[in-house]
Amino acid sequence: MAKTERHIDAKPETVFAVLSDPYSYGYWVVGSEKIREADAHWPAPGSRFHHTVGVGPFKVNDHTLSEKMESPSLLELRAKARPLGTAKVRLELEPEGTGTRVRMFEDAADLLTALVFNPLTHLLVRGRNEESLRRLGELAERKRA
Repeated sequence: MAKTERHIDAKPETVFAVLSDPYSYGYWVVGSEKIREADAHWPAPGSRFHHTVGVGPFKVNDHTLSEKMESPSLLELRAKARPLGTAKVRLELEPEGTGTRVRMFEDAADLLTALVFNPLTHLLVRGRNEESLRRLGELAERKRA
């Protein structure tokens, strides 16, 4: 499992407001190119948004499903990019001083992805998620201002 965390200088409610905007994922999630469509009740459990992910000419259209939501402290997602794989993503938000400590956990959600998820892959995913949390922070801190 890849674990990444970061302090964001915005309250948990502000960070969660960014997570509640499905169209923001096209910016802050590294590798997500665009959000094509989203359920109006995102991020309620069972809701989803449809995304395009990839690098260069290699693009995949699939979706991300919200599995659990406890506003403003928890969001659990299942991000699909089939046939490349499916990931379980857990975002935990905890008040820290005047801001928020965000913890992001990502792991394989299916057998194929589990076969590819190894210590080297975890390092790459962690690096990608560090940049993703930096971008999430940028959006939340801008929203706060």
